[in-house]
Amino acid sequence: MLSVDRLRVLHAIAVHGSLSAASQALHVTNSAVSQQLAKLEREVGQPLVERNGRGVRLTAAAELLVDHASRILSLVHQAEADLEAHRDDVTGHLRLSAIPTAIRGLLPRALLALREEHPGLHVELSEEEPHEILPSMMRGEADMALVVDWDGAPMPLPEGMSRAPITDDVSDIALPADHPLAHSELLQLDEILDLPWISWSRGSICDDWLHDMIRRRGGEPRIVHNVEEHQTKLALIAAGIGAAVMPRMGRGPLPEGVRMIPVQPALVRQVYVFWRTDASRRPAIRAVVRALREAAVEEDE
Repeated sequence: MLSVDRLRVLHAIAVHGSLSAASQALHVTNSAVSQQLAKLEREVGQPLVERNGRGVRLTAAAELLVDHASRILSLVHQAEADLEAHRDDVTGHLRLSAIPTAIRGLLPRALLALREEHPGLHVELSEEEPHEILPSMMRGEADMALVVDWDGAPMPLPEGMSRAPITDDVSDIALPADHPLAHSELLQLDEILDLPWISWSRGSICDDWLHDMIRRRGGEPRIVHNVEEHQTKLALIAAGIGAAVMPRMGRGPLPEGVRMIPVQPALVRQVYVFWRTDASRRPAIRAVVRALREAAVEEDE
């Protein structure tokens, strides 16, 4: 009879590409992974991996087995979720990945509420950029992910994922205080297309969105700097270097020399959380969604 634990090891090797990476993902030693793999090879009576540089390559038999292992592990996750739902206990360990602005804007209140209401639940938080989160979820390194979609640029989720909306996040235009537009009460989108922009990291989801948003309206983006860090952008704007689209969620205090002006039509991001569908019945999943939504209401007040 095949062991679920050994199938989990083979699946981790397939996902991560090496025995050492699999051991890190499973939080066990390299030796333990090698032993489990050797036992599984004896059980199936044929080799499952071949050396490939610093990593390993799956044999045809292993690829066949991994396909079954994915379905088996999904059923195990579903069974665990059903048992938790039957007990109706919000307990255990839940790994949550989130983008930086969501961590600043929502997670402090949400995590505090979860700790007070569900002391048996341990939430492990990991900060990741949007382009890192989906691969992390696919590798099984997180149980839930808190992300955003810009209007017109949704993140495609693969099959087997479920999602829940949390809130909408409106963005303003950050300008140097001495800019001619800085004392406007409201900016029209067409007025700002030619601004010198401080965008996000080059090639990121948000940077791509900024380029597309301007081009859809007949402009050509003039990017003067690509900066990811929130406070660095504000420092550059205060120095008169450029302008930026600044979401309100997690914004925090502004430095002197920066003005935030709303824009019409509004630039909106949809904030949502997603998880593997086979874990949907976990009470912990529902508790986290509820805590995030309540934190979002408090953020808006």
